[in-house]
Amino acid sequence: METKYILDENDLPRQWYNIQADLPVPLSPAYNPQTKEPIGPEDLAPIFASELIRQEVSTERYIDIPAEVRDILTLWRPSPLYRARRLEKFLKTPAKIFYKYEGVSPPGSHKPNTAIAQAYYNMKDGIERISTETGAGQWGSSLAFATQLFDMECKVYMVRGSYDQKPYRKMMMQCWGADCVASPSPDTNAGRTLLEQDPDTSGSLGMAISEAVEDAAGNSNTNYALGSVLNHVCLHQSVIGLETLEQLKMAGEETADVIIGCAGGGSNFAGLAFPFIREKLAGRMPDCQMIATEPAACPTLTKGLYAYDYGDVSGYTPIMQMYTLGHGFVPPSIHAGGLRYHGMAPLVSLLHHEGLIDSVSSHQNEVFKAAVDFCRSEGIIVAPESAHAIKTVIDVAEECRRTGEEKTIVFNCSGHGHFDLSSYEAYFTGGLPDYEYPAELIAASLKELPVISQ
Repeated sequence: METKYILDENDLPRQWYNIQADLPVPLSPAYNPQTKEPIGPEDLAPIFASELIRQEVSTERYIDIPAEVRDILTLWRPSPLYRARRLEKFLKTPAKIFYKYEGVSPPGSHKPNTAIAQAYYNMKDGIERISTETGAGQWGSSLAFATQLFDMECKVYMVRGSYDQKPYRKMMMQCWGADCVASPSPDTNAGRTLLEQDPDTSGSLGMAISEAVEDAAGNSNTNYALGSVLNHVCLHQSVIGLETLEQLKMAGEETADVIIGCAGGGSNFAGLAFPFIREKLAGRMPDCQMIATEPAACPTLTKGLYAYDYGDVSGYTPIMQMYTLGHGFVPPSIHAGGLRYHGMAPLVSLLHHEGLIDSVSSHQNEVFKAAVDFCRSEGIIVAPESAHAIKTVIDVAEECRRTGEEKTIVFNCSGHGHFDLSSYEAYFTGGLPDYEYPAELIAASLKELPVISQ
């Protein structure tokens, strides 16, 4: 049987961990997309809550979680840590496999960890409405859930490919009172322009971000919220790793050898890994390896360039230094819609550049095979995004079987796949194409990077 480790709600962290206090080198500044000058709080104020701006640039090691936010988080947190004994037996591996299960939240993923905080801070600033984008729909449904709790309106621009593939995510947002439209949409100038260029586009997160930012900038009662990438998002997600460290102690594990998470924009990976990187940098887990796993169709860390780029297609967002495939990159409509982003969180990118994070990429069919093996062992149908992490877990565990190493592997199972069953159907019927984005198309996209004079 699997073993479950659950902390009491009183053990929910009272502070978020901010890795900016412990970076080996400082994070490079972001730049204003219009002036190309270093960005300041006044540049972000039109679309972000004041406290989120402060958190974005803070180098305080720990930041208090407001009591109102913490009270809502206790609806499902601390989330359970499981020992995957059945999977270990199936793989015949000497490795110990643990997974932090974030699918227990009301929207079914890790995303509410930051959605609740962002909605709260916007409410405190008197904001009545929030616009956002979503890929697979996990973020959009999480923000819809959060804004409903604070009696706010929510407009979600959902990447068209996922909007068509995952109709129940849209319905979920509607249940929580949000307005969800396919992106690109006719509702914004950016959307109309993109539709004129390609009426049949499947969309991308970069396109949807352009629409959501334009919406927020053009409405005085509206702010923008982002579900990944930004520093304050990674900060809010640190509850995952902080809880996991305590739960591993409950399991008799004082250290971990391998930390694994899928990576699209970087938030769920950062949430688990950053507290462990803190331990590694402090010398308490010197040999702990961090692995970010991504789709071969959107290989940001494995094949991208570490450079300055926009976070969206239209160039509305700050210009940040990150691993990027180029802001014009439009990946194919793979079923892991939450991993279809051209860039990576600046914090994750910096730590990858400094050699503290490794990365691998996988194809859809091998990822879904891993998901099915996990389901038949542990009973949980996972989201396609989480399945990427499981593929890497299985690879590491099988290597342990070959070498006899007894490693402790921990991964973030970032969400359930109850609304992704059409993708499982495509896998079972042989309808999933494996797509590796051509290097020449990545190179062409990277030619359009903005020029920054530092």
